Amino acid sequence: MSETELEDGLGAATARFDRALARLDNSVKNLSTRLRQHNRMEVDTQRLVYERARLATELDKTAARAKRLDDSAHDVSRRLVEAMETVRSVLAKAE
Repeated sequence: MSETELEDGLGAATARFDRALARLDNSVKNLSTRLRQHNRMEVDTQRLVYERARLATELDKTAARAKRLDDSAHDVSRRLVEAMETVRSVLAKAE
């Protein structure tokens, strides 16, 4: 092999090596970007899980309060019916 052929081969090898390094550098940058995106998604997911738990707790409290109000309304309605029946009974006896 002549010196020119060796230089050409070395130049070609150096070019291939440079291209390989550039591809590796791009791959590392892409991986870094994807990792940052993944971390942001993980943070968002944790925030959503926390918010869902908070809303579920709030919904449970609100549902319990609605049931208590419904039970109270039913009790008031029953007492009103009893009071009206008592008033009718007293009025009927007075006649």
